[in-house]
Amino acid sequence: MSRVQTLTVAVAGVALLAPSASSAAESVHLRPSRTEARRVAAGPAAGSALPTALAHVAVPHRGRVESVARDGTREVLTRGAGPGGSAPPGPATPGPDGSGTATPDAAAYDAAPSTGSATPGPTAADPSPSGSGPSAPATPGPVTAADLLARVSGCTPVSQGRYRKDRGRAATVPVCGTREAVYWKADMDIDCDGRPGRHCNAATDPHFSSSTAFAQSDGRALSSEKLPYVVVPAPSSLWDYREHGVRGGSVAAVVYRDRVSYAVVGDTGPAGIIGEASYAAAKSLGIDPDPRSGGTPSGVTYIVFKDSRVTPLEDREAAETQGERLAREFVDSAD
Repeated sequence: MSRVQTLTVAVAGVALLAPSASSAAESVHLRPSRTEARRVAAGPAAGSALPTALAHVAVPHRGRVESVARDGTREVLTRGAGPGGSAPPGPATPGPDGSGTATPDAAAYDAAPSTGSATPGPTAADPSPSGSGPSAPATPGPVTAADLLARVSGCTPVSQGRYRKDRGRAATVPVCGTREAVYWKADMDIDCDGRPGRHCNAATDPHFSSSTAFAQSDGRALSSEKLPYVVVPAPSSLWDYREHGVRGGSVAAVVYRDRVSYAVVGDTGPAGIIGEASYAAAKSLGIDPDPRSGGTPSGVTYIVFKDSRVTPLEDREAAETQGERLAREFVDSAD
């Protein structure tokens, strides 16, 4: 806003307007020349248009000009009303003539907030009034047996026929597949093969073998007592696991009743029989792990995740971590 101010000069009863370069004065008293002073003291001559008292010059400051006294006294010049109303005068300061007339405190007035000013609203960066931000998404819980069983409730066969659970039994078990996994539902026989231990050895298992199809990182056979692993049928015209992203160390989820155990592919079995797992795998599911009398005749679901692998193969903790992740992805997938 322009701060051009106006000097109002009363001379001979005629008002003249002239721009003023002053921006700080509120009221200016004109000092008459000696000739004018003598003429004023002597009184006006006949027909003279000079006033009986010197006029004041009123300088407005961002507002209207108040009336100016004509009786020779100095008058307080107040600011005009702004958007929020008139401002009160400041403390009195002596004028140029020593009269002690009060003038507004311009500095205090400029510093005072205007009652008509708008308050800025909150910006996008301001915190919300309640101080609460968006809540973090809830972390999903562990995958349950029911979750996995619901995901494999149907079957798209990938085997060229069906497997037997045991010798002499009818072939009733197909290998099913999805984009992420292969699976089958069968019994569980106990595989105690591998490194001998207190529970798995030639004395406890009449079919014991000290080797496994896949070895651990140091070249030794796996330990059936320590590592949960599942057994896949040896490759045949019926089904070749290698053609479906399965190999030694692939991650598997084994489900029995309401339990889930994560394991690795650790051994191969007879070409026409399916449904076998290690001593440790059976124990983790609450199934009797005894190689002679243990196992269960039905109700076990084996899910092997394609193109997965635990390294080193004997790392049980890694199998569990990967298994939980892959199981969640499998359950949440829309295959």
